[in-house]
Amino acid sequence: MFATPDPRVAKLSRMKWIAASLLLFALCGLALAHAMGGAGVWGWVRAFCEASAVGAIADWFAVVALFRYPLGIKIPHTAIIPQSKARIADGLAEFVRDNFLDPATILAKVAIFDPARRLGEWLTSPVRVRFWVGEAQGWALGVLDTFDDARLQQATLDLIIAQAHRWDAAPTAGHVLGLLTQNGRHHELLDAGLQKLAEYLLQDEVKASVSQLMLKHARKEWPKVIGTLEMVIKVTDLADGLADKLSVSLLTELRDVLAQPGHPVRLRYEAWLKEFIERLRTDPELIASVHELKERTITDPAVRTFVSSLWTDIKNAMRQDLARENSEIARHIERGLHAIGQRLATDNSLRESINEHLLTAASHLATDLRASITTHISQTVKAWDDQQLVREMELSVGRDLQFIRINGTLVGGVIGLLLHAVAMIN
Repeated sequence: MFATPDPRVAKLSRMKWIAASLLLFALCGLALAHAMGGAGVWGWVRAFCEASAVGAIADWFAVVALFRYPLGIKIPHTAIIPQSKARIADGLAEFVRDNFLDPATILAKVAIFDPARRLGEWLTSPVRVRFWVGEAQGWALGVLDTFDDARLQQATLDLIIAQAHRWDAAPTAGHVLGLLTQNGRHHELLDAGLQKLAEYLLQDEVKASVSQLMLKHARKEWPKVIGTLEMVIKVTDLADGLADKLSVSLLTELRDVLAQPGHPVRLRYEAWLKEFIERLRTDPELIASVHELKERTITDPAVRTFVSSLWTDIKNAMRQDLARENSEIARHIERGLHAIGQRLATDNSLRESINEHLLTAASHLATDLRASITTHISQTVKAWDDQQLVREMELSVGRDLQFIRINGTLVGGVIGLLLHAVAMIN
């Protein structure tokens, strides 16, 4: 396959030919004026062409000296760009560092940009959100399809299992439980559980079940006593009454636990939980038991089969949903993004908070990357091949530099005419 020609090459070549043609024209005019004796009009022609030729040659030398040695002769202070490559690299890197990576400059631009407000405006546009959610649907389907590759599935499974084997489960669980119990959070969990239990005990169906269980157990253990009682009273009513009283007693106890921070049940719960957390961190036997349980779970074929089938079911369900035009997942994401946009549009404090965090992150990022990017730019330019550097720079600015040669030729000729006129007056 052929590379596309660089249009800059043809433009630069054309300008070089124009500049060279003017120099050739000036030299031909100078030779002709000398051949005609240089008197009268030919004197003016000679003055113009002579000065034009000098200007053209001088400017040719100046332009060529930027990129290479003129005529291959190593004249001092020529081939300036390749000879100064290291200085150019350092100067370019410092320019980028000071003008593009200065933390104050970046923060000022980020602050003016107000990213939180712009994000809110973007998310409140249903068309834009719907478009990008649709794009995300396609990406997600592609990702799910990659997991159909058996090799990738096996590699992923091997990685997860290897990480699970290395995972120190007991101390991690102790650390997590320690975080969850900070600031009395575990008492909130206990309260919620007790309240649910109280609601359960108040249900008539529960009371009836307790009554039936007590009566069934009593008839099994004391059949003669129950038979005698049934001759006097209705045993089912007695069981119902006992169930009600048991329920009331339990509810009273639950209310006491909920109302009293120092209740013995709470204290025992607190002590047991702290002891268990400490044992997870320090007790070798408990740590070994947790480790053994973890290893059995990891290596159990039934667990692996269950996890594999579960992942397959989840993946298939997600693929079927994402493949539909009216995908539930996509609709939930779309609604969520729109809600975030509405919140950003109306909540000034949220926008200020997001902008502050972004400014902090941008400041840290600019500080961290400033030195490395500066070094990268400098080293990259220094590593360029001299001919490649010269070629790229000449193609970028060489065409404009040819105008210097053209202007030098014409301006030199005009100055030659002025000097000839001054000489004629004198």
